[in-house]
Amino acid sequence: MATTVFKTESPYVERDSRTHHPSDVKYLEFLNAVAGGDGQRSVVSVALFGMGRAGSIHITNLVSHPAVNLSYVLEVDETKWGQIQTICGKDTQVKHSNDAKIVLADPKLDACIICTPTFTHKDIILQCLEAGKAVFSEKPIGETPEDTKECYLMSEKVNKPLFCGFQRRWDPTISSIQSSVRKGAIGHIQIIKSISRDSPLPSLDYLKISGGIFHDCMVHDIDVITWVLGELPVQVHSMANAQIPEIAAIDDFDNVVTTLKFPSGTLGIINVNRFALYGYDQRLEVFGMKGMLEAQNGRPNSTILNTADGGQAVPIYHSFPSRYEQSYAAEMDCFVDVVSGVKQLPITYLHSSAVSKIADAAEKSAREGAPVHLSWDKSEIPNGYF
Repeated sequence: MATTVFKTESPYVERDSRTHHPSDVKYLEFLNAVAGGDGQRSVVSVALFGMGRAGSIHITNLVSHPAVNLSYVLEVDETKWGQIQTICGKDTQVKHSNDAKIVLADPKLDACIICTPTFTHKDIILQCLEAGKAVFSEKPIGETPEDTKECYLMSEKVNKPLFCGFQRRWDPTISSIQSSVRKGAIGHIQIIKSISRDSPLPSLDYLKISGGIFHDCMVHDIDVITWVLGELPVQVHSMANAQIPEIAAIDDFDNVVTTLKFPSGTLGIINVNRFALYGYDQRLEVFGMKGMLEAQNGRPNSTILNTADGGQAVPIYHSFPSRYEQSYAAEMDCFVDVVSGVKQLPITYLHSSAVSKIADAAEKSAREGAPVHLSWDKSEIPNGYF
C-alpha cells in the first residue's frame, strides 16, 4: 500500500501513561475536583444574596463545588424558599434579606456572593466587607464611579477581596483568543469586533432597573475587548436607537454600534442589540496582520439534519445561562481560589473603573451624536495594559 511509507513508530515510545492536552478543559477540571484541587484550598463558607437570574445560576455551582459550603441563602421572596431549600439541602439556612446582620455576624462565614438588583449592590457590598467577608458581586459594583471607588477602598481597608463578575473572561474560547493575541499568534491587531445580541427579550420591569444597555450589556464587550488587547481606547463613537417602542418609552436603546480607537492604531467595533429572535448571538472576531481568530456561537448539540432542502443545524443557545454555563462555573472556582489565597484577584478596581468610564463615554456619544475623546492617567491603567 502506498501509505506504508508514512508509518511511524508506536505512540507508546513517547509516552507510557495517559496524557491530556491543555484544551481538554472539562476533563482537567474533573480531575482537579476529584483530587481536591491543588491541596491548598480549604472549604470556604459562603452566603448567597439574591435568587434572581444570576443567583439561580450561581447556586448550582456553589452547591456542587467541592471546596464550598453554602451556609446561607438570603432571599426577599419567601415563595422561593422551599425550592431553595430543596436545591441546597438541610445544611443551608434560607433567610430573609433583612437578616443580613445576623448572617454576617457568623465568624465561620468567609465570603458573600451578591446577586441582588444593581441599585442594592453598593450598600450590601460595604456591609459585607465591613463584616470582614470576601465579596463576589455581579457587575456593576456600584451605579456611579464614586460608588465603585468607595467599595474598592473599603476592600483595601479591610484587606478582603472584591471580585467583579465579568464571566466572559472564563469562556474557554474567549480565553484562548486572549492568550493567542498576547502571544502574537496573529501579529498586531488591526480590527477587533464583538457582537452581543440578547435573547430572550428582557422584561420591561427588568430593563427599567438594568442601568441601560451600555452598562447592562456593553460592559461585557468592553471588558473582553480591552482585556484581549491589553489596551484602553482614546476615542469612542456610538450610534444608537430604539427599534422597539416600549424600550424607547423608557429612554433606553435596543440597537447600538460603537467604534473604539486605540493608541496602537487598532480599531474596535461593538454591536449590541436587546433582542435576537434566533437565539443568544455572541461572537468575537480578531483580525491581525498574520491572520484572524474567531469565537463562534455555541449550540446545545452538533446534530445536523440533511434533507433535500440542505443541511440544518440545531439553533444556537437561547440565553446567557446556557451559553456561559461553563464560564460561570470557572469564574466561581476562581473566586474560591482567591478567597483561599491560591490566586490573585484577576479583575481589579482599575479594570472595573476603566470599563465603566468607557461605557459612560459610549452612552454620552450616543445621546450627543458625537465622538467622545478619552485620556488616561497612568494611575488609571491596569497592570499589563498599555
